[in-house]
Amino acid sequence: MAQDDVIVTPADWVAKQARMYEESGGTKGTTQLGVPCLLLDYQGRKSGLWRRTVLMYGRDGEDYLLVASNGGADHHPAWYLNLQANPEVRLRVKTERFEATAETLDAQDKERVWPGLVELFPRYAEYRAKTARDIPVVRLRRRP
Repeated sequence: MAQDDVIVTPADWVAKQARMYEESGGTKGTTQLGVPCLLLDYQGRKSGLWRRTVLMYGRDGEDYLLVASNGGADHHPAWYLNLQANPEVRLRVKTERFEATAETLDAQDKERVWPGLVELFPRYAEYRAKTARDIPVVRLRRRP
């Protein structure tokens, strides 16, 4: 699939960063507020179209971790809902592109990795405190 076949998120600042990240081949736009970011390409659950967003990530061994915080909103971000329906995704992490499978961590795994994610981006603790919603953490595991 050509990169032109991916719809970049409509949020202006995210779209600008996503374009910079992709157009530079992963050498620019790879952090946000000092936190590492990746490009997530995922398939829309209703449209079937491929979409792209930029997300901060943490690590758990070889896997990548995403926090579906949505800034502490009381609803899940759209990208998370799409991953639930279509867990096969494509990533760009810096200069490397690869396919991965997404899965939501269970409560025990989430609590194990949560302190490291908050250390990486302290606002996650604020987001968690301001919503009654259980904020999911997603594991992205590279496909062989």
